[in-house]
Amino acid sequence: MAANSTLDKPGTSLKGQAIQLLNGVLKPLYWWYERRVEAEVLRGHAPRHLGMILDGNRRFAKELGLEGHQGHEFGVSKAYEVLEWCLQLKIPTVTIWVFSTDNFNRSDVEVEILMNLFVKEARRMAKDERIHANEVRVKVIGRHERFPPKVLEALEDLEKATEHHRGMLLQIAMGYGGREEIVDAVKMLLLEAAQTGKSPEELAAELDMKHISERLYTAGVPDPDFIIRTSGEVRLGGFLLWQGAYSEYYFFDAFWPAFRKVDFLRAIRNYQGREQRFGK
Repeated sequence: MAANSTLDKPGTSLKGQAIQLLNGVLKPLYWWYERRVEAEVLRGHAPRHLGMILDGNRRFAKELGLEGHQGHEFGVSKAYEVLEWCLQLKIPTVTIWVFSTDNFNRSDVEVEILMNLFVKEARRMAKDERIHANEVRVKVIGRHERFPPKVLEALEDLEKATEHHRGMLLQIAMGYGGREEIVDAVKMLLLEAAQTGKSPEELAAELDMKHISERLYTAGVPDPDFIIRTSGEVRLGGFLLWQGAYSEYYFFDAFWPAFRKVDFLRAIRNYQGREQRFGK
């Protein structure tokens, strides 16, 4: 055997040697397989609007022996990776759900950690060269009255920094709940009717689905074709309830920080193999 090989290294157990050799074999195979799936996906059609529920950060951290809230840092890093994958596929609109209205029920410590993380990442995104080079326009959707002023200011600055961009629309759902969104749309309709002197009977007579859609947080944006949720949970949890009526869904077992590019590509390939019939 050649000198200085892996097996010659002192202190390396037989099990460790086997793992190192296996990794040396698997990495090229994994790279080849990922490129093969990517080539297939690029020959197909990308979703016009991809929704993603980023679930499993805390459980991922706990599996590593860390505090649950530490998983959010891993989740942020993964979100940047996945955004780059979406840009490579030229997906026009991406909506990611990072914080729900229910998440305010978590411990005060975790909520404060998340608020500080939102400020830091909003400031970072506003200056990120990748965001500007790819003309990504960022829009933050949800109910924001419970967010501290520092968070609201950072989010507003981020939106302003990208409002002139004409590339991908990235919608970040924060303080978001699908039921709350529909309630807010109905409230807007009622207030508008009251301001114009329209009676409840007149409003009911003319009300249709378009009136609701035009008053959602996502007004003017195509409904999502495809929604991915990580962490093995097989439910929407309130994500884009109105808009997702005809969406295709994909539930992936791994936690969000462990979501690999090949997993993303296989999800898109799965979507490309489906036929959307819209009830027909």
